[in-house]
Amino acid sequence: MLTALDHVQLAAPPGSEDRLRAYYVDVLGMTETPKPPVLAGRGGCWFRTGAVQLHLGTEAAFRPAKKAHPGLRVTGIDAYAARIAAAGAPVTWDEDLPGHRRFFSEDPVGNRLEFLESLPARD
Repeated sequence: MLTALDHVQLAAPPGSEDRLRAYYVDVLGMTETPKPPVLAGRGGCWFRTGAVQLHLGTEAAFRPAKKAHPGLRVTGIDAYAARIAAAGAPVTWDEDLPGHRRFFSEDPVGNRLEFLESLPARD
């Protein structure tokens, strides 16, 4: 029986770790978590905030994910979008998911990310 989603892994090109740290820590507000020593030599980096974990692993033949993506729930979506846009990342709003406000963006290596916030329930 599945009980939870442990993490999502995205790919990144070798040598992009500093750009990823700047984005995921400084822009998204996540914390970098150390990789186990046996995995650290492979490159990449891991991030978390609360129960959300994103792992970025390096891949020599890297191609950014343009369709596949993690959906990240946020609070204060307008301020979050402004923070991401101020860092130079694209913000593309999408109104096609009932009951939510959401936008899509990209991390510094081009991986697609979705940010969404539930709308208050209507009576």
